[in-house]
Amino acid sequence: MIILGLVFMFQFGISWSCLAINRSKQTDVINASWWVMSNKTRDELERSFDCCGLFNLTTLYQQDYAFCTAICKSQSPTCQMCGEKFLKHSDEALKILGGVGLFFSFTEILGVWLAMRFRNQKDPRANPSAFL
Repeated sequence: MIILGLVFMFQFGISWSCLAINRSKQTDVINASWWVMSNKTRDELERSFDCCGLFNLTTLYQQDYAFCTAICKSQSPTCQMCGEKFLKHSDEALKILGGVGLFFSFTEILGVWLAMRFRNQKDPRANPSAFL
């Protein structure tokens, strides 16, 4: 019962965090992780999402765009920025994760309540003269 209560509190907090994170925080996380990852990973992401560069905020975007190997670069003069696509996907994923986490956290609190309600109930088939 105690462990289930702790799991409920942890899952409830994470679910609300997923639902409460705003777009600027998502942008900060995506921006920080983009500059930490290797060039090979960036190229794979650009090819799989069919986009070039992260955000057009710095001069580094021009350098990213120059080395981009996405298909959209050869088809049109301008490609969509990867940051916008990442934000769209992360926003959808966070909403889904938060909703599913909230649903299951409330089923866990139901489990805690049921455990508290029925924890000291005696077995009706047991011998009434027995100590336990």
